[in-house]
Amino acid sequence: MDSPIIQVQRLTKRFGRIFALKGVDLEVGAEERIVIFGPNGAGKTTLLRILATLSRSTSGKILIAGHDIASAADTVRKYIGFVTHSTLLYDSLTARENLLFYGRLYSVPDAADRADELISKVGLHHRRNDLARTFSRGMLQRLSIARALMHDPAILLLDEADTGLDPQAAEELFPMLWESNGRRRTVIMTTHHLDLGLEWAHRFAILANGLIAYQGETDRIDLAEMRRFYREHTGSVHLPNKS
Repeated sequence: MDSPIIQVQRLTKRFGRIFALKGVDLEVGAEERIVIFGPNGAGKTTLLRILATLSRSTSGKILIAGHDIASAADTVRKYIGFVTHSTLLYDSLTARENLLFYGRLYSVPDAADRADELISKVGLHHRRNDLARTFSRGMLQRLSIARALMHDPAILLLDEADTGLDPQAAEELFPMLWESNGRRRTVIMTTHHLDLGLEWAHRFAILANGLIAYQGETDRIDLAEMRRFYREHTGSVHLPNKS
């Protein structure tokens, strides 16, 4: 791995007496794509929310592009786009107004042109002036992807970003997440679909009981082996969906 753009060291997060994260260590190289698997409650969403500066850790250290997330959150946010199953959209705004709002937050130059470009890329040009609350779940997820890309971030955090998307839509939209104008992004994604994660990522990690239980390279493992590793390291008899 080249010099990591993301460094997570001994990260913990406690909710009352419950530790959601118990000392996570993780490094992600520039332009690398890593998928994190794990059962519900393993801490996947908590980890990504902390990386996205939407939640604070209890202890530990995170460096994003050399910036300490605890003291330079405003700087870190410029590097990060976040797509989650909660869309972070305003339902009383139109699709275009949502993107323009985020464009202003990030001081995006030519924000109107950028919004129109992204709305077209995610297939919502014909609904650009409709209120977000009139959109289907899949359309909201498309708009959420466009929102996360407004400031052309170097790092994308995808927390079950395929929620609401059919396989064909994911196949069409995901490549635009990895690359922009010939520049590849760094991506951390979570998904319950083992095959999707193995297909799209360079490396995988299994998060169980608040800790990284196993890491490996996706080109050295097939789906059957991944399902066996998942079962062994999570103790779960309920395996994620296959597709």
